[in-house]
Amino acid sequence: MPDDLRERSLASRLRLAVVRLNRRLRAQRAGQGVTLTQISALSTLYKCGALTPGQLAAKEGVQPPSMTRVIAALEELGYVDRRPHPTDGRQAIVELSEAGSGFVHDAISAREAWLDQRLAELTAEERELLSKAAEIIDRMAGN
Repeated sequence: MPDDLRERSLASRLRLAVVRLNRRLRAQRAGQGVTLTQISALSTLYKCGALTPGQLAAKEGVQPPSMTRVIAALEELGYVDRRPHPTDGRQAIVELSEAGSGFVHDAISAREAWLDQRLAELTAEERELLSKAAEIIDRMAGN
């Protein structure tokens, strides 16, 4: 098989494997009444801390009006709190509430528990190979 065809085949197989794994991990999520967009916003707040709605929209790659609706829904669920910006009266600061932090923690725990079970089914050599692959994939993703 020529190198370029082999690389395309690797790219295709890797893309498909990542998509399938991501789909399985998402299926493990707690709180089925929360959309993936809302979970993504909660995860960003969990990772980055308090942000303005505009900053959150930029990090999520959505338009501010869309993020305003997401924040409103999350606020209604009790997962985020909104407070006035300390220096700009036109702005607000959005942060995870205690319930929101708990929700994200539970979601992460459910996914990791599922993944831990799958990893336990592998040999030590397979787990070591996946450990190296995770480092490479993380580097490829720019993190």
